[in-house]
Amino acid sequence: MLKTEMRNPKTTHIDKMDTLSMLKIINEENMNSVKAVEAELENIAKAVDIISNRFAKGGRLFYIGAGTSGRIGVLDASECPPTYGVSDNMVIGIIAGGDKCLRSASENAEDIGECGVEDLAKYNITANDVVVGISVAGGAQYVLAALDYAKNQGAITVGLTSNGGSLLAQQSDIAICPDTGAEVITGSSRMKGGNAQKFVLNMLSTCAMIKNGYVYENLMINLRPSNIKLKNRMVRIVQDILGCDEILAEQLLNESEWDIKKALKQIKK
Repeated sequence: MLKTEMRNPKTTHIDKMDTLSMLKIINEENMNSVKAVEAELENIAKAVDIISNRFAKGGRLFYIGAGTSGRIGVLDASECPPTYGVSDNMVIGIIAGGDKCLRSASENAEDIGECGVEDLAKYNITANDVVVGISVAGGAQYVLAALDYAKNQGAITVGLTSNGGSLLAQQSDIAICPDTGAEVITGSSRMKGGNAQKFVLNMLSTCAMIKNGYVYENLMINLRPSNIKLKNRMVRIVQDILGCDEILAEQLLNESEWDIKKALKQIKK
């Protein structure tokens, strides 16, 4: 039996616990998600370096998964453009069953391998791309078929799963397998398994963006002014870098069409 499908001996009586006790055990188990990811840092680093290299060549990063895994992939992908000012086509999240499944579950979608191929093929995968297949159990046919297709197109494949001996781990060029173990609620992999997925995808996209120059020190140097909060953040970034006051920082940004890099170059002149 998969570890993620086993019963957790610490929670066999969770239905009898008071609320605070429930919360404490869930929080304790959440900490194990962090430890599981820590044990996989070397493999995550390998994936980051490859993704960064492919970005430098104009390649793209794809996340593909079903259910919770698909939703987490779409979430990470959708946050890259506002955070780093990159194109919507640089990091792409694909979920089995289509975007409607971001809100409504379609549990059988993960079993249809040909749909995984069809959904990925729409993007004309090349050898410059990296495709990350996400499946806690590591056996979703939708993901496995998509990765097989990607590999045939010359893309690098990464498998993110909580079960190291799974087909996904075996099939991928790089396997990232945080061993999150039995869930608090048996089989509910949106919990520890989902936590680990979110941590790993954050690391993959964040570190690859840093390595490609979208971050200066720890600042979002490529940010875009899509709302008031981000405009204010951009002003603070220019202030921090130049050591100037708010008035000058905003003036420089206005004169540079709210492009931080251009604003910084102005002062250097």
